[in-house]
Amino acid sequence: MSNLRDRLLQWAATLKTNLQALYLATRHPETPWLAAAIAVAVVAYALSPIDLIPDFIPVIGYLDDLLLVPAGIWLAIHLIPDPIWQACREEALKHPFAMPKNRTAAIVVVLLWLLLALLLWLWLCTD
Repeated sequence: MSNLRDRLLQWAATLKTNLQALYLATRHPETPWLAAAIAVAVVAYALSPIDLIPDFIPVIGYLDDLLLVPAGIWLAIHLIPDPIWQACREEALKHPFAMPKNRTAAIVVVLLWLLLALLLWLWLCTD
């Protein structure tokens, strides 16, 4: 059981490092725009307090965290040129958890979720 716990802790640490490296890659001037856009979306979603599927729903509530975030990270990593990714990953490993706390970004994420909720509500109510 300890081996499984160790592997899960290692996976979580890798996930955090990759999220931080993605954040750094979005700020790198040579990152392609599509990779940067996907990386921004993945980092914003991972840090967002609002999920597509609320966590309080048994079992499926964590599916978005366990599937969507790693899949988004994988896609963004594969779109970022390898030298840029390696440099950002090394920087993230040197300075762990250095992602800034930005209230403006948090407000933008919350406003986007509210806009999506409003659009969904309007779409459902127009029947």
